[in-house]
Amino acid sequence: MAGISPARAQAFRILLQMEGGRGHSDTLLRGREVSALPPLDRNLATALVLGTLRWQIELDQRIRPLLKHPNAKLDAEVRIALRLGVFQLMHMERIPARAAIDESVELTKRAGHKFASGLVNAVLRKVAQSHVNSENDCLNAYPAWMLERWTDFYGRKEAFSICRSGQEQPSISVRLTGDTIKPELATEGIELGPGEFLQVAWRVIAGDVTKAAALREGRLRIQDEGSQLIAELIPRGNSILDSCAAPGGKTLILAERNPEMIIVACEASPQRLAQLQKRLQPLGERAQCRLADATNFGEENAFDVVLADVPCSGTGTLGRNPEIRHRLQPGDLPRHAERQKALLQSALRVVRPGGYVLYSTCSLEPEENEQVVDAILSESKNTQIAPFQQRIEKLSAERILTTAGADRLLESITSQGFLRLLPGAFQTDGFFAALLRKKPSSPPTLP
Repeated sequence: MAGISPARAQAFRILLQMEGGRGHSDTLLRGREVSALPPLDRNLATALVLGTLRWQIELDQRIRPLLKHPNAKLDAEVRIALRLGVFQLMHMERIPARAAIDESVELTKRAGHKFASGLVNAVLRKVAQSHVNSENDCLNAYPAWMLERWTDFYGRKEAFSICRSGQEQPSISVRLTGDTIKPELATEGIELGPGEFLQVAWRVIAGDVTKAAALREGRLRIQDEGSQLIAELIPRGNSILDSCAAPGGKTLILAERNPEMIIVACEASPQRLAQLQKRLQPLGERAQCRLADATNFGEENAFDVVLADVPCSGTGTLGRNPEIRHRLQPGDLPRHAERQKALLQSALRVVRPGGYVLYSTCSLEPEENEQVVDAILSESKNTQIAPFQQRIEKLSAERILTTAGADRLLESITSQGFLRLLPGAFQTDGFFAALLRKKPSSPPTLP
């Protein structure tokens, strides 16, 4: 498009697709058109898409009062052009106001709304002249029901921290598989800083790690440190089931920590199973990938350890997946919880007496976390909560956790014995984990 930068053109296209329910940001931003952009344009397109999604609620609140008819229904193309322009004016200080306004106007014209271009121009100029950012703006970027429940569950200070964290671009965490990789990355212009708690986890400070040779060769993996931690918390075992395995990052860590063991990795979606098989291919016969619904797993008392990292609302990942806040409704949580209970019940059925199940989500919602575990414990006489303290101290002694990281994790254990990572408290996604133990079989009664 002449007169429109490639980054803004792609951002407009992706946001328009998402407005029509035709895709998710993570998939669309990895598409062919964006991948073909030069690095600077690719980064700008990503920042425009994710930033506009993060601030969409607040952007609409700013736009509506400036319209001649505030309740009028705008065409999707006009709505997206306005959001893109207002986002740049309010939250991207390095973008010249003229570029943000002129290209939004041009996007409106090119989308077939020439008569609406004057409206877009007028609204954006008013924003440019009058807007003042406030630290509390982040509270306006979430549905009221989310903010209210986080305030009720975690307190106002923690709710504010969750919201502020969700408005920031998440840091990129990587997992290194050898001591020589960090200096190798330095020669490629990639600077790393230490992670929050794992010795092998590092944060990318500068450089484009997606172009690193170590990433292409599988010696480095991009994976949120909280996600890495979940896999590290799982006790060792002779037989291990990853019941909801895709995309496979945690499965790879299980294989790394249990090098002699066979790991069964399940996935219910054929497409995701194919992706999982490709990712786990380097493990060879050590990884058995199965197309299976983990709620109907046929075996019983078959595994020493089960990881039940279950599908959830994903509210712990709102910084990385900002569109979740626009899709999720309160009524979705009970539906998620019913399936999560079924998955946890199945995991407890297939683990051997004396074995462990680690239940985890990337949700902040009690319905998907404590309430699921409590419901299962109330129905099962042979299941108990295993203390995380012992596991964390063991990982610290094995130098898998840093000393400081272990201390912070111990402080994050809830009164019920669960582990919770809240966004803002750590530079990770939000996670919940519960370690459960199936009680050993009772010894036979003597005659």
